[in-house]
Amino acid sequence: MRTRTLTVVFTDMADYTRSVSASDREGLRTLLAMHEQLVGPVLTRRGGRVVKNIGDSFMALFESATDALRACLDLMEAHAPANATGIAFRAGLATGDVEDTGNDAFGEPVNLAARIIGKTPTGEVWFSNATRHCMNQAEIPYESTGRHALKGIPGDIEVFRAVPRHAAYLPDDLVAAIRARAVVRWAAGDPVPRVPQGAHVVLHGYRAGTSELAGAVDQLPQVEPARLWLATYAISPADRHDWARGGRQLLVATVEGLDAAFKAHERAPTRTPGSDTIIMDGDSDAAFDLVAGGLALPSVPLAEVVAGYSYDLLSDGRWLNRHERAVLRVEVGMEGASALVLGPGVQVGGQAAAVDTRVALVDGLRIRTPSGAMTYRALNTEGYLGVLLGEGVMRLGVAAGQAVEIGREPQQPGYLLPDRSNQDNIAWLAGPRAARARERGLTVDKVMTGRRQASVADAGGTPVVTPLHETCATVLLGADGGATRLAASTDARIGDSLLLGTSVVALRPPVG
Repeated sequence: MRTRTLTVVFTDMADYTRSVSASDREGLRTLLAMHEQLVGPVLTRRGGRVVKNIGDSFMALFESATDALRACLDLMEAHAPANATGIAFRAGLATGDVEDTGNDAFGEPVNLAARIIGKTPTGEVWFSNATRHCMNQAEIPYESTGRHALKGIPGDIEVFRAVPRHAAYLPDDLVAAIRARAVVRWAAGDPVPRVPQGAHVVLHGYRAGTSELAGAVDQLPQVEPARLWLATYAISPADRHDWARGGRQLLVATVEGLDAAFKAHERAPTRTPGSDTIIMDGDSDAAFDLVAGGLALPSVPLAEVVAGYSYDLLSDGRWLNRHERAVLRVEVGMEGASALVLGPGVQVGGQAAAVDTRVALVDGLRIRTPSGAMTYRALNTEGYLGVLLGEGVMRLGVAAGQAVEIGREPQQPGYLLPDRSNQDNIAWLAGPRAARARERGLTVDKVMTGRRQASVADAGGTPVVTPLHETCATVLLGADGGATRLAASTDARIGDSLLLGTSVVALRPPVG
């Protein structure tokens, strides 16, 4: 048994389990034979050696990371939706020291490749950072999928995706612009297009690093770097870095893939703004709305046992203690607060931010993610370090004359605050006090938000906020930036926000 640096490839066939359950023995034999005929030759043609085949899955070893990825792209392209073969595959790859026994393989890359394919969507090729470093990056079209928590693998790791010729994976902000008809495509050789204010511009047909591309950029009207895209399929590491250095965006796609993706999103239905609004009194119009308004960042609570905490933002706008598919992580410690980019599609200060970019949160900093835009406001008052203000889709309409409770377990009608129960987001200090706090299930949310914390009532169009909890503070954040801990019922204004633990509930005009 010898150890050497190899690239491990796992492939599997989509819907295999369902196909097996629907097949008799002869059909199963036919399915397995077809699987072997379709996959084995594609892998070996690029220099791979199939180590084992377990039903729907192949494991193969490659001397070359580039050849391994090319083989996987060949497989995806041969069974692209347009080819209508009726069969779809996925692949996961990792590179490193492998113990090769001839009919099996062992080592960390084997485990990592197996975990990566477990996350990989059908029709896609995902691979590790070590594979990226070992491959010829100018030959393999690839992009980051963000950082992921993989079972049995310490820490969060960045995983990448190789892009087949027929595909284009468009980030959410560009998809939203396509549906809003706010995207201008400019092909090389065409006249300079008219660019409406705020539109995204996608350049294609240009080679990265050329004077032709530089000249095209110089002819455009003023466009924010984060709204300027270069669509290209093959790009060297140096050109990739130079293009993205100013915060500009890269789309890894052929014109064929780009056309198909644009057409698919142009046909997709759009959501009506405010369609998530719920009015508790079905017979009344809302006097105002309670809207999920971002994330409040308390100064480190229980500083004698907690050193810091973090929250993860998902692409749908939810803040969770920790999540494997988060796009952004906000971390708070004794030194202050910072944000760590975990996924693609994040902009900081108007510029695209690469995965693993960390920025200090300073007053006025604007961050855009797939779930929308947020602005950080420093507070340093009322026990809060600051707040990230950005409205989500959850809205609750408060009818005329109605009162609504807010809390982790509010009486109805009520606005439910998140009760995040796990402790994965807490950095504990050493010592017996911290150990006891962990054992009791202490979390930031349980310490700072009550089951019934506050109520908001309508008084002739004026929101009246009443604190209900003796120890969990209800803080009124005015539209002018002033923050006040409430001790009794207080008149608020439309445009103000409430800070309840880490939750922000904004008072907004009703939609519609």
